[in-house]
Amino acid sequence: MFDHEGRIALVTGAGQGIGAGIAKCLSRDGATVVCADIAVDRATAVAATCGVSARAVALDVSDRAACDNLVDDLVAENGRIDVLVNNAGINRDAMLHKMTDEEWAAVLAVDLSGPFFLSRAVARVMRTQNSGRIINIASASWMGNIGQSNYAAAKAGVVGLSRTMSKELARYNITVNALCPGFIETSMTKSLPENIFAAQLDKIPLGRIGKPEDVGDLVSFLASERAGYITGEIINIGGGYQI
Repeated sequence: MFDHEGRIALVTGAGQGIGAGIAKCLSRDGATVVCADIAVDRATAVAATCGVSARAVALDVSDRAACDNLVDDLVAENGRIDVLVNNAGINRDAMLHKMTDEEWAAVLAVDLSGPFFLSRAVARVMRTQNSGRIINIASASWMGNIGQSNYAAAKAGVVGLSRTMSKELARYNITVNALCPGFIETSMTKSLPENIFAAQLDKIPLGRIGKPEDVGDLVSFLASERAGYITGEIINIGGGYQI
């Protein structure tokens, strides 16, 4: 448990999967969580499980103006933003020679431009506060994965973005870290054919699929005061999947 009482946390892609797990863990540890998702009905359902202080907002992270407006609204309402978790992401998998321009552009817009837009807006607030935590959800796929040239490129971009931001923002007591989840239980992994699921599970030394809350617990730690000397790190969380 980490003490986030009185802190404002914005989590994108909070309507399901890893984002929902992150929102629940931050709320459990006392944060006031803003659950942002392009599907606001899903975000509303998650917020309802996070306590009376949590709320849902509709957000398309690929929309720069929407990101700026949301940050402005949150500061007007709360006076500050303490934690930003850039989790929203999509995938449009295809082999390179079959990938369309639209599939490439859609993934880059959400998975890379989205974190940039929100981090830029929130950094302006956190610099004034002289404090803050930015946690970007990348992926084990940033190292490259067949059929995911768009997704891998975007997540590799998130890694580079995170390391650069950590250097720029450290003087303002703002830490920036990136997490690379491995095989985590989500609606996407649940829908995999049984043989593919089993093959992925075999790659995990700990012998089990990860839970969204496994990622959420690490996020809550990195968002806490106890993690104040950790920045610029790229942290694998996959039960040994990335070894």
